[in-house]
Order: sequence, then C-alpha cells, then structure tokens
Amino acid sequence: MLPDELLLETLVGQFPCRESQIQILGTFFNPSFPTPPCVVLHGLEATGKSSITKSILKSSEIPHAIVDSRECITGRQLMERALASCLDAISDIEDVDLSAFWRCENLSALQVHLELLLQNQKRFILVFDGIDKQREASPTLLPALARFGEIIPCLSIVFIISVPSPRSFHTAGIPHVHFPPYTRDECIRILSLSPPQIFEDGIDNEVNPDYDEEKAAEDDAFVWSRFCNIVWESLASNAACNLASFRAVCDKLWRPFVAPIVKGDFGTRNLPRLVVHTKPLFQNEDVLMNSIVRRDPTKTTKPIITHELPFHSKWVLCAAYLASYNPPRHDQIFFMKASEKKRKKKGGDGARGKASKHRKIPRSLLAPSPIPLDRLLAVLHSILPHSLPQNADILTQLATLSSLRLLQRAGVAGSDVLDPACKWRVNCGWDYVVALGRSIGLEMRDYLASGQD
Repeated sequence: MLPDELLLETLVGQFPCRESQIQILGTFFNPSFPTPPCVVLHGLEATGKSSITKSILKSSEIPHAIVDSRECITGRQLMERALASCLDAISDIEDVDLSAFWRCENLSALQVHLELLLQNQKRFILVFDGIDKQREASPTLLPALARFGEIIPCLSIVFIISVPSPRSFHTAGIPHVHFPPYTRDECIRILSLSPPQIFEDGIDNEVNPDYDEEKAAEDDAFVWSRFCNIVWESLASNAACNLASFRAVCDKLWRPFVAPIVKGDFGTRNLPRLVVHTKPLFQNEDVLMNSIVRRDPTKTTKPIITHELPFHSKWVLCAAYLASYNPPRHDQIFFMKASEKKRKKKGGDGARGKASKHRKIPRSLLAPSPIPLDRLLAVLHSILPHSLPQNADILTQLATLSSLRLLQRAGVAGSDVLDPACKWRVNCGWDYVVALGRSIGLEMRDYLASGQD
C-alpha cells in the first residue's frame, strides 16, 4: 500500500463514518495533485468538518494556517488574524522579515501581504473556519477571498461553513464537500468506540476474584452500547440534534444509570430490570438543558410559571377565567357592587343546615364555557379595584393572550381576533390562574362558584 493510503486509513479509524469525505480531502491536499484554488466544506454543527480538515492538513505536512472567524468581530480583525496566522506558519519554515508586515486593514492589503509572503512557497492552504458566522461581514467578503486562489498561484482557500449559498461566491466551478449529519446507527457506533467504565473506583478483587479487567472492559462495552440506544430512543432522537448533544446527554445520565450496578443491586447482564428501575432518568428532560447550576437527573422538579404578563393582561386573563367557569346567572351575586344583601339572603337552605341532595363537582374540574366579549369586559370592570385607564387597549391585550395560547377563540375559525362578536374560552389551569391572581392581589376563590349540581 502507498503511504498516502496508509495515512488515510489511519484517519478513517480516528473519524469513522467519514470515509468518502476523508478520501476527497486527501486527494485535494495530496502533494502529487494540484490543489483547487478554493474549496468549500459545508455541513451542520458537529459533523466533523473542522477536526477532519485539521487532521488531514497536519498529516500531509503542507504549510497551512487556520483562522477561526467566529472569534473575529470586525473585518479588519479578520484580516489581521489571517495575516498573523500565515506569518506564524511561514516563520516555522523560513526566516521572515516581520517589519514588512505591520498593517492589514482591508482585503487589498491582505492580498499584497500574502503575495509578498508566499512568493517562495510552492503550496500554502489558508482555512477560514466558520466564515458564515463572521460578524459585521461585508457582502463582498466571500467573493473576494474566493478569488485569492486565482490571483496567488500557490495559495488555496478553504471555507468551512454551515449552509452554502450559490450567490455567495459569484463564481462557478468551486468544489463543495458535504458533511451530512450522523444517523442513529452512526452516532451509536462512534460513541461505542470509547465506552466509559462502570466501576470508576476500580475492581475489588477480594469480593470477585474471577472478575478481571478484561471482563470489566467487555461489560463496559456491552452496557454502554445498549445504554446509548436507550438514550437515543427516549431523548436524543427528537431533542439532541447532533453528535455533541447526544454525547453530552449520555455523559450526564451514565453515572446515575450504573449506580445500582456499582452498589450490587443489579448485574451487568440484567439490563431489562435495570432499565425499569431507572425509568425516571429517561423521562426527565432537564438533562437536555444546559445550565451553570448542576442538577440531579434523578430528581424531578415542579414546572415553574414562566409567563410574565403586563399588569392589565393579568386582570383580563383572570376575568376570562371567572366568566368561563361561572354561570351567567351568578354574575349578579359575585360581580355586582350592591349585591351584598342579596348574597346573604341567598344563603337559604345552607344557612338552615340542610345538606344538598346532589353531589357538587368543583368548577375548576369542568370544561370552560365560551364567553362573549361584552360579558368579559363587564367582569373585568367589576373585579378591577380602580377604573380602567383610556390608554389600556383591551382588544390588543386579548390578541396577545391569544398568541400565547392562554385564550382561545370559540367562534368561527376564520374570524378576526379583534372582532367584538368573537367568543372566547380560557386555556389555562386553576393553579396557574390562582398564582396569577395572587400576584396582583386578587383571590380567585372569592369570585368562583363552589360547584356544579
């Protein structure tokens, strides 16, 4: 076999499931073949574009420089970073007079400096990693950099981007190499190459004298591969969008998953019972969220109300809930200002101690009823402790609550949200409304009917 083929096989072993991309890049950067003036490597995040490019360039021993464009804020900083990286790469090969390269403000200055710097080189590769993430980039940045390879014969430009656009380079014939996302089988295969240890503190040979390191490594690979399969099916298939996210989720859940094995409650081959025992691990979605506060994946937390509504929108939502769950015949009892005497008079049978013949169902357990807009506004004016200001646009706030899905239209689906003839239905639970009412000083239990006969 040729040395280049042996080298490519080594890279394929380091980066599995990327054989075709490694062969294409190995051909482009082969000293025996001419290198294209410009090459575009594109693919989504965590598909191996940058790491494979760095490994191939390092193994081919071609002079090269890599610029991380995401670390540069302005275009001038990108030009200076590119020139500095090229100076560092050439300084390792030959002596360079650094006094001639002291200022690089734009693309024209970068071109002049590169022509002077690379005049004695046979081949040089300049890589712009994440050039599509460049901040404050001008629309002529990519087309101008793509022409550098045509102006300077020994220079080849490599762009590493996420999604290519045919209008970005203003030229045809640029080779593109696609790095597709890893599939389910590829992700599990890659992670299975380096399984973590089950017994992190080592093996106690006094307890199990026949259990040696070889058997431990076999059990590690057996449990880890099946554990990755379970994590993918339960969490990562819909939430972990790439290999890096999948690896992070597996690393978070691995120690809690194998904790019963370390304690001795389960064996390494008794996975079905272990999966049933650790089922809450794969039902908790907190491991999918990155946070600086370390959380225990074995504990579930109660969801926290995250809506922060304007002041009058809170009153509108509380009024909509009361109007949806209270029958209209009770409006005179709960919402009229001069109904205190009537409310006491209607004690009736309850004041005499007679029990109801029917079992009452709490209204919070029933479905909300559709309400017209005029009744909602009447309830709102009744529960407000002050008069409603003229600058409070209630219809706009209704539209905002509808966009948040806290209110739903109960009329025709095609009707306008701001139509006064449209009926509304509240779409939030009792616990949410109680917490919302207490935040504005409103006790919802005082205005809600006790039950439904």
